[in-house]
Amino acid sequence: QVQLVESGGGLVQPGGSLRLSCAASGSIFRINAMGWYRQVPGKQRELVAAIRSGGSTNYAESVKGRFTISGDNAKNTVYLQMNSLKPEDTAVYYCNADAVTSGNWYRANYWGQGTQVTVSS
Repeated sequence: QVQLVESGGGLVQPGGSLRLSCAASGSIFRINAMGWYRQVPGKQRELVAAIRSGGSTNYAESVKGRFTISGDNAKNTVYLQMNSLKPEDTAVYYCNADAVTSGNWYRANYWGQGTQVTVSS
């Protein structure tokens, strides 16, 4: 099994910044990709940003130029630097990992518990 622990959410004013972190632990053989999704009540969870093991990234159009995803392969950790935050960025942010577990070589998607980001004055 793989566990994901997120941190860094909170309340911030419009135009402010936050940095989210997500650390993966457990029986990890390989992490293929990690990413951040967000969800607001009544809407589907949407991809915010993702980074693959080789370093390539992709972003939702709504966050391009404002958010930056980065990773530390040695620590199995991914970060999301969020700048110029807008009220519409308010959501629960979930960390995701596409990982292969050691021993059984089972590949699956794993999710963190979510962290609330609120952008409001």
